Amino acid sequence: MKAILAACALVAGCAVVEPPAAPSSTPPASGPMSIPVEVMKPPGDGPFAAVVMMHDCSGLGPRSSGSPKRWAKILVDEGYVVVLPDSFSTRGFPGGVCTDHSGRRSEVRAIVRARDAYEALDYARSLPYVDRARIGIMGGSHGGASTLATLGVRRALDAPRFVAGVALYPGCNPDAPYRPGAPLLILAGEKDDWTPAERCARLAERARNAGHAVAIKVYPGAHHGFDSASPLRHVEARVNASSPTGRGATTGGDPVAWADSIREVRAFFAKHLSMPLSMPLGESPGGPRAR
Repeated sequence: MKAILAACALVAGCAVVEPPAAPSSTPPASGPMSIPVEVMKPPGDGPFAAVVMMHDCSGLGPRSSGSPKRWAKILVDEGYVVVLPDSFSTRGFPGGVCTDHSGRRSEVRAIVRARDAYEALDYARSLPYVDRARIGIMGGSHGGASTLATLGVRRALDAPRFVAGVALYPGCNPDAPYRPGAPLLILAGEKDDWTPAERCARLAERARNAGHAVAIKVYPGAHHGFDSASPLRHVEARVNASSPTGRGATTGGDPVAWADSIREVRAFFAKHLSMPLSMPLGESPGGPRAR
């Protein structure tokens, strides 16, 4: 518990709000989670590598940004199972927390969602078509902060853990030591006024200097939510710890950054979630495609 509380100080953040994706759900295959979960998978029996996708501050309900589902479709096409836990809807935040200035939003802060992520990891490992040894985690903004918090939690040596993680424009605290338990890729926008890239760059540098595998790529001219086709807009109602007033943040898509982030995520997960070299080709037909 002390390790969880320590990790809580490292991360914060919210996310873009755009037109919602069509909601759908897949019932759990072996035992329910304590929160709703959706599973998306490629055709076939696997075993597949998998990614737990942490949603942003807009959640997965009617006001969802759609970003988790966009990334899930890309990853499923690459041959991954994607598990999407819903941290908000059954906790009283069906519309998300992007503009919720009440103290209640701390009930779904990043470190709380780290527990959701590990529950989703255990659930993914229970699925018969998932390779238990090849499960990563990914999220954007609030979900990116949750990804950082999750990888920063120290676990028992025999406890299941994520193999790799990707965080898109997460909130970063460069002033506290960060010790992720797996390789991490951070993708950020240079002009992000919600979760500034400069703070993540300093976090990554400090983590690398301490011997941890943390890489970061900052996209010139890109804003928060660059992984979309949404127009640039500033919404004053958004909760923004990086603003002097605590309010207002800018989001908007960037086609160059969006396309490159897809390439970066594909390459990163192909490297870290690929089949072990010692495993004969064809033994696991459901693995991610070689690139």
